[in-house]
Amino acid sequence: MKAIIRVENLSKEYSIGSFQGGYRTLRDSVGQVVRRFGRSARLRTEKIWALRDVSFEVHPGEVVGVIGRNGAGKSTLLKILSRITEPTSGAVDLFGRVASLLEVGTGFHPELTGRENIFLNGAMLGMRKSEIVRKFDEIVAFAEIERFLDTPVKHYSSGMYVRLAFAVAAHLEPEILIVDEVLAVGDAEFQKKCLGKMREVSERKGRTVLFVSHNLGTIAQLCGKCILLRDGTVAASGPSADVVARYYDTIGGDSRHRGDSSGKDIFFREVFTCRSDGIPTSSFAHSEEISLRMRIGITRYEPIQNIGIALLSRHNTKVFTVNRLVNTFHPSGGSEIIVDFVIEAALIAPGEYSFLVALNSNRGLVTYEYLEGICPIKVYDDGTDFALFEGGHYGYVILKDKWRVISN
Repeated sequence: MKAIIRVENLSKEYSIGSFQGGYRTLRDSVGQVVRRFGRSARLRTEKIWALRDVSFEVHPGEVVGVIGRNGAGKSTLLKILSRITEPTSGAVDLFGRVASLLEVGTGFHPELTGRENIFLNGAMLGMRKSEIVRKFDEIVAFAEIERFLDTPVKHYSSGMYVRLAFAVAAHLEPEILIVDEVLAVGDAEFQKKCLGKMREVSERKGRTVLFVSHNLGTIAQLCGKCILLRDGTVAASGPSADVVARYYDTIGGDSRHRGDSSGKDIFFREVFTCRSDGIPTSSFAHSEEISLRMRIGITRYEPIQNIGIALLSRHNTKVFTVNRLVNTFHPSGGSEIIVDFVIEAALIAPGEYSFLVALNSNRGLVTYEYLEGICPIKVYDDGTDFALFEGGHYGYVILKDKWRVISN
């Protein structure tokens, strides 16, 4: 199948501290003269590459996510694809009409009303007036701005701006829809509505969507493919679940805690989080197990002791606590036991957590070790739970619920 978007060896260089080109205002011109004769003229101009040799293809009907840290080059890429910025080198081929939603109010004239801007945006997309009229009522209903349709958009809130801009971009039937993180401005219910519309235009109408978001659960569920940018280059591309997991692998370090054995009969030698294969990490998908591995040193056998563990939220709230007798695991003739506390998959809601671990006598009369806030972890939404996808805050634990019909 022929690609609808083809990017080959695309690069973009910026000069930090110099004018970037384009139209100059009077203030720009005056400022340039002042800098030329002022102290700032002695400063060196720094060159940076926002993109470097980026290549990929997108085929008709695909929904492709673009992810990466801030400064990775995502917005620069979308601006080039939207013909807002010119590349320094490389080529971009777009085989279809493009609608872009990159920031609040893109393509809107602030002095014109919502009604007038719908027709203006349609004309900019190359639509005939008859096509715009045919879609007009549907656009207004989706944007939910009927009362303010004849109000200049300069009086709109940022949320109203986004609702109207997305409605126009999605309903005027471009072959290619490019959407940046701008949807985060809207409320949760409207975000859900927009994501449903993007799925509809791709699956039912065969439109192509390029979507940038920091909500990687949304990316994993909405996008079949994903591109990971790092320092302006393509670090990975492929199925979204794989690329999202790779992204979190790069930012999830080893949060290992090493203990102090001096003068202690029983102590934590080492505590760290790992996956089921034993590989240390501090980043976990919502759909995978979390193991807290503890190496416990024992210099003198005490027959009745227990391990206490609590999972702490980012606000230091205890999500849950558990206890287990240590002597259940007592080594035969050794000086160390290694145990894993396993949190089952799909139990902990996405968020940031840490652990509290303690070694106590059975009745809590003696505390041998007490470590709070160690082994910080990040649990991320990988798009496997529909409730999480809806975007609300559902607490810290996602129960595997049981239902029993008593009467019907």
